[in-house]
Amino acid sequence: MSRKATLLLFAFVAGLSINWLVFGQQSPLKKWQKGKGWGWVWGKDDEVGALNEMTDASRLAALRLATKGQTYDLGVTYDRTSYKWPGHSPGEIITFRSPEGVARQKDIPALIADNGKQTRWHSSALFINDNVATQIDGLGHITTGSDNSWYNGFKEADWGGNFGIRKADATTIPPIIARGVLIDVAGLKNVEALPSNYAITIEDLQQALRRQQTQLKPGDVVLIRTGTLRHWGETGSDHPKIAAHDSAGISLETARWLVEENGTMMIGSDTSGLEYGPADKDAKAYRDKYQSFNPVHHYLLIEQGVHIGEFHFMEDLARDRVYEFCYVAMTNKIKGTAAGFTLRPIAIR
Repeated sequence: MSRKATLLLFAFVAGLSINWLVFGQQSPLKKWQKGKGWGWVWGKDDEVGALNEMTDASRLAALRLATKGQTYDLGVTYDRTSYKWPGHSPGEIITFRSPEGVARQKDIPALIADNGKQTRWHSSALFINDNVATQIDGLGHITTGSDNSWYNGFKEADWGGNFGIRKADATTIPPIIARGVLIDVAGLKNVEALPSNYAITIEDLQQALRRQQTQLKPGDVVLIRTGTLRHWGETGSDHPKIAAHDSAGISLETARWLVEENGTMMIGSDTSGLEYGPADKDAKAYRDKYQSFNPVHHYLLIEQGVHIGEFHFMEDLARDRVYEFCYVAMTNKIKGTAAGFTLRPIAIR
């Protein structure tokens, strides 16, 4: 073999090795392009977006991160009094069948006769918004334009309806098993929780990653800690303290950096909305600048097909300084819903 051929072969093998180290598999992400991200690249009928990048190999690589079996519950407990973003409705959990009520159901004789142990049951009726507690926004959650279209150009006139959206609803979010990375911005700033209306910058994330000695890789689920959920309590009933920090979040520029420069596949936080919320005095200028009151949602969900995780509890991860883990999440499979809600994702290390 000639010296030139040997060098070419060495370069090829070295390239495979680098890809293996960076991506956990022998080839980089299928559709992501550095400097561009994704966009509508998966075909005109796609409802999954960037999560299409998951493969058997990437899931297996994520599972291999779990070397101790220690599990962290990233979900928060919800009830009718829990904190919610003002644009969402409260939920009600109502007793639908009770032991005492069942016993009086004279129209169901089998429940009364031949029942020496007096077997009865509880069940509940739920009247609840699909954007409460720990959640993952579906790609149909945010719309744009006079035609109220969303990811991949699906339009309300074609795919809306009185019984939920019929394209890119929460049932299209696949089971997520991926490398998870915690970026502890509150820890970086040495505060319990970031102050109101704090815009998390690219530099904040870079400094936190250096402090943690953590590197981002394409295909990651990135969770950004503001510290807000330290005030959730049992069911998130301490509304003033949560509200005081809930407007801290990432800027549009930060979201672009995560997606376009690092290939982040999903972004989550411990707030109700992930993104920075300006103070009232700055709100109009902010909307004028970005032509939207939630430009990060617009960019991630509509333009990039990147799902958003909200109200993910990260206090235990931060306490134990666990910055890399296997992230596992599955949404409620309820057709027509715009988000997977009241979830219980986990981090395993």
